[in-house]
Amino acid sequence: MKTDRANRFEFLLKQTELFAHFIQPAGQKSPTSPLKVRLGRPRVKQDEKQNLLSVGDNRHRRTEQEEDEELLSESRKPTNLLVRFEESPSYVKNGTLRDYQIRGLNWMISLYENGINGILADEMGLGKTLQTIALLGYLKHYRTIPGPHMVLVPKSTLHNWMNEFKRWVPSLKAVCLIGDKDARAAFIRDVMMPGEWDVCVTSYEMVIREKCVFKKFNWRYLVIDEAHRIKNEKSKLSEIVREFKTTNRLLLTGTPLQNNLHELWALLNFLLPDVFNSASDFDSWFDTNNCLGDQKLVERLHAVLRPFLLRRIKQEVEKSLPPKKEVKIYLGLSKMQREWGVYTRILMKDIDVLNSAGKVDKMRLLNILMQLRKCCNHPYLFDGAEPGPPYTTDMHLVTNSGKMLALHKLLPKVKEQGSRVLIFSQMTRVLDILEDYCMWRGLEYCRLDGNTPHEDRERAIETYNAPNSSKFIFMLSTRAGGLGINLATADVVILYDSDWNPQVDLQAMDRAHRIGQKKRVRVFRLITENTVEERIVERAEMKLRLDSIVIQQGRLIDQQNKIGKDEMLQMIRHGATHVFASKDSELTDEDIDTILERGAKKTAEMNERMQNLGESSLRNFTMDTSATETSLYNFEGEDYREKQKLSMMEWIEPPKRERKANYAVDAYFREALRVSEPRAPKAPRPPKQPNIQDFQFFPPRLFELLEMEILYYRKSIGYKVPRSPDIPNAAQLQKEEQKKIDEAEPLTPEETEEKDRLLTQGFTSWNKRDFNQFIKANEKYGRDDIDSIAREVEGKTPEEVMEYSAVFWERCNELQDVERIMAQVERGEARIQRRISIKKALDVKIARYKAPFHQLRIQYGTNKGKNYTEEEDRFLVCMLHKTGFDRENVYEELRQCVRNTPQFRFDWFIKSRTAMELQRRCNTLISLIEKENMDIEEKQRAEKKRRTNGQSAHKRKAEPSERKEKRMKQ
Repeated sequence: MKTDRANRFEFLLKQTELFAHFIQPAGQKSPTSPLKVRLGRPRVKQDEKQNLLSVGDNRHRRTEQEEDEELLSESRKPTNLLVRFEESPSYVKNGTLRDYQIRGLNWMISLYENGINGILADEMGLGKTLQTIALLGYLKHYRTIPGPHMVLVPKSTLHNWMNEFKRWVPSLKAVCLIGDKDARAAFIRDVMMPGEWDVCVTSYEMVIREKCVFKKFNWRYLVIDEAHRIKNEKSKLSEIVREFKTTNRLLLTGTPLQNNLHELWALLNFLLPDVFNSASDFDSWFDTNNCLGDQKLVERLHAVLRPFLLRRIKQEVEKSLPPKKEVKIYLGLSKMQREWGVYTRILMKDIDVLNSAGKVDKMRLLNILMQLRKCCNHPYLFDGAEPGPPYTTDMHLVTNSGKMLALHKLLPKVKEQGSRVLIFSQMTRVLDILEDYCMWRGLEYCRLDGNTPHEDRERAIETYNAPNSSKFIFMLSTRAGGLGINLATADVVILYDSDWNPQVDLQAMDRAHRIGQKKRVRVFRLITENTVEERIVERAEMKLRLDSIVIQQGRLIDQQNKIGKDEMLQMIRHGATHVFASKDSELTDEDIDTILERGAKKTAEMNERMQNLGESSLRNFTMDTSATETSLYNFEGEDYREKQKLSMMEWIEPPKRERKANYAVDAYFREALRVSEPRAPKAPRPPKQPNIQDFQFFPPRLFELLEMEILYYRKSIGYKVPRSPDIPNAAQLQKEEQKKIDEAEPLTPEETEEKDRLLTQGFTSWNKRDFNQFIKANEKYGRDDIDSIAREVEGKTPEEVMEYSAVFWERCNELQDVERIMAQVERGEARIQRRISIKKALDVKIARYKAPFHQLRIQYGTNKGKNYTEEEDRFLVCMLHKTGFDRENVYEELRQCVRNTPQFRFDWFIKSRTAMELQRRCNTLISLIEKENMDIEEKQRAEKKRRTNGQSAHKRKAEPSERKEKRMKQ
């Protein structure tokens, strides 16, 4: 078995060395290479070969005739000159390639000329996009192969790729496939199938949806950006792209190959399926433990990758790019995070988990970790934590979170220094809080997360990168904003929280630390001290250190990526002693310079400690206190595991018994994260009280009688009002309430009869659903359109709705949340008035022309725009008026009209617009029309006033002459 495995290994290594021999420049090929290919050599029978070898005759292995035939065959083959650029190619416009980019281009050309696929794995920010575009330009200009090529990229980078094609190699005609189903169908019919293009740029999602179309093409080059998306060979995307007919394939990735041998095999199998065809053989050949134990084997593994993979890092090639500086800022928990017990409550609720009592469920541990991370970021991430309503945006947003307080001090400092900031967070709700903060402080910002539409992404990036942009902050979710976006106009990166995978944070930093950056990039990583965040960052640092030792040499390591239950448990336990021991806020009044200085010192200490750890220490690194091998608790020759056990005994009591828990996660954490003290028991009420709601509008007298009944019931059972410690003047209020109970009398027969009569006078048949339907209908149609409102309220006649509406608007102030309801209705009525105003503006505009579809003109001013023509705008305005602006789904109908009209048969741009895009354009046109109407009205009023003044002056002049004529007659 061992012999078979060795033979398979040698076979794979020979195949790889053969490819390495092929891509060497001609002058460097060794004439004595044992791996020369002998083309045209006839087969030698096994017995003849054995005879030759047995006699040791080396001269007669080949006859003269055989050698002559081979030489003639070689001479007839066309000479394939290998192009090698010494300077930036002439077809690259608007700039030049740097030296290392030219070397990368030459490397890819060598791959192409020798029929080999490869991976360009330069570190993020070194211009993989430009090098790839230059390769496609080489194929068009030097090999007359314009395409078709496919470039497969993340959705967030589509716009950037299209801009780069237009900027660097404008001779390449690149088209972009994106949009809804109808837009894609029109694009495929009108653009793709005619084939008048060179490169098709599209996203992963579009390839999956339109795979049948892409299968029809014979692609010359398939380029996949962020290639780790196909690292799982069983994923849908990976399976689909393997079905495409391609001549050459190129993978782009800015990160080392994701620390996993099987994922590496998936990429190599995609590039060279005839060589790397067995995952199990590959895994057994390159068993990680064996590799790391044998340095010679490691070197041979690196030799396997060398022909297919090119990786350069910034420190090696980009000397003009200043190195980035990272500072970890360690912060304490705020008073709300600590005293209100959010962090403490989460831990105390799971005391059985922390003591490992019973079987620990991994999902439960993950939930606890997630809740602790939310607490470290901001307590307002928990429902009910923020004081209100009414909700206000002021200093409490800052003082209730240690990270927000640090941000509050840091941002003014970097702004004074002329820097611009990128803020990354894992949680989009953190971005919501940051948005509120920016609006409160008057800081201009852009935002991008996973829910941001494609057009808004492009607009935000362009706005932020524009010359002299006023935008100070760009806030991004780490996963959505960390790939393929160039934000080098910023030079400060703030990581509000850290990702489990350190490569994700590196990608985020490299949005600013890339070619084109003029300043030194500063990275500030916010970490809450003595919490789970410290462990997350420490684990990430260990992975990065291991990466620098092994992965950067050959990108081969099979480290366990998934975090285990024991490791999660130790993360949760970390710092718990410290959290329980203190109830005070750890936030200080230190200025930001002191905080940064302390953070820089701790960062340097951690970096030094990491540098001193060797590969074996890193591989044995664990967070499990019970582990026997090297652990993080072995530090400076002392084992801290026993100390940890003793400290844990101080704060965690073992559970009395184990129970089989049956809990719902939402309810579980809602209880765990309650931020108020348990409420006092409610005061007793009579057992038979009617259930009445405020929206049923019973007579006010009924509530007085029910209150009298409740007070007498409390008197009859001897109830004493408790004193609330949280309310000012609690003693006085308690005395007054107790006096009411002591003086209570039972209802008289007349009052009881009156109560029963009043119970029939409210809207008893109206329930909460009816009330909500009534409110929504008022919002939709306005309070005066009773007929339309009645149609929306199910089960109620128009007369019943009319009666209820009259009482509602008379007594709505009695409702508990009247402000919210009134605001909701008034917003709806404002929208109705706006629709009426727009309809009137369109009527006035259209009425000025006899044939508006041909004559209508729009006064653009400076808002003409570059995309829509006046003919298209005229059609949109006229058809919007004809269809009816206030109709439901009017823009979807407008889109169908645009598609069906012969006028735009060959106008791809307008036919490919979505309903949302048409709505945005129509809103712009309506604003222009309203402005035009206002200007005309102003002119008309001025003209009317001028005529009125002229007539008055003429009349005043005429009066003296009339009086003079009258006197002469007398």
